[in-house]
Amino acid sequence: MADHPRVAVIFTGGTIAMLPDPVTGAAVPALDGAAILERVPGLDAFARVEAIDWGLVPASHLRFSQILQVGRLMAEAASRPEVDGVVVVQGTDVLEETAYAWDLLHRAPAPVAVVGAMRNAGDADYDGPQNLAAAVRTAAEPRLQGAGVLVVMDGLILPADDVTKTDSQALDTFQALNQGPLGHIQGDTMELVRPRGARGILPRTPDAAAEPVTLITAVVSTDGSLLRAAVDGGSRGIVVEATGAGNTDPDLLAAASEAMSGGVPVVLTTRCASGAVGPLYGFPGGGRSWQEAGAIMGGSRSGPKARVALALGLGAGLGQAELQALLTPS
Repeated sequence: MADHPRVAVIFTGGTIAMLPDPVTGAAVPALDGAAILERVPGLDAFARVEAIDWGLVPASHLRFSQILQVGRLMAEAASRPEVDGVVVVQGTDVLEETAYAWDLLHRAPAPVAVVGAMRNAGDADYDGPQNLAAAVRTAAEPRLQGAGVLVVMDGLILPADDVTKTDSQALDTFQALNQGPLGHIQGDTMELVRPRGARGILPRTPDAAAEPVTLITAVVSTDGSLLRAAVDGGSRGIVVEATGAGNTDPDLLAAASEAMSGGVPVVLTTRCASGAVGPLYGFPGGGRSWQEAGAIMGGSRSGPKARVALALGLGAGLGQAELQALLTPS
């Protein structure tokens, strides 16, 4: 036991920490870290677990200030020489965004595994214990030193910058749609199939995120009115989820150009589930015209992830070139 890796587990709430309300039957926050760990037998066979209770907050309630607070707690744990890895337990609603935020903030070599559950602790199919055991095993894995923040759900090890929640209720909802998982866990066996690759890291941790940052999705007949209203309302930055490889109505581009000329940065992403934006089309509102107008190209980052990067990057004082490098690291 003394030779086992030490893993700090930060508990923040979510479905994994919920039980059905005795009156309504709907899941509500109920379990602290110790109560969850009691439901995960056998952890001491491969790791020494240190529980850190941060809160019982549904993921849909999380704000940037809280994400940064947990990020600082994560960094403190990861910096301790006796800690080999960190796990963050949370709800799955915005897990792809929080995990990416922590990935941008994480500089230490210790791997961080973010995990949750799709079924509450009163459900016969409660997946929390299996997911948490896999996350602890991932955080304790020496081969994943330097891999940044990972999401571990349903036996998959997924990079935080590519992970997407694809279904509202399925156990295998989390997938890496662009490059696939880094590895798989089945029982006591972990198979790593590819290295993590380049990832964006903030050069400094912001005291606060820049807010508000507005996300606009281009659909049929979307002109620039929403974007202009967002700027008039004080948006610090704009993310546009374009159609296809980065194409929109020309008036949406015109509104974005107005915003950028006024000092409001604009990031272009795709509303597609996978793939990247690029300067493929030269018609007005096409991807090339967005790039020529000065938009930051979001690569394969989803709109929600690009919004996280823009809010934290602006909060850290990053300029246009630094924001571009953050979103599309090489």
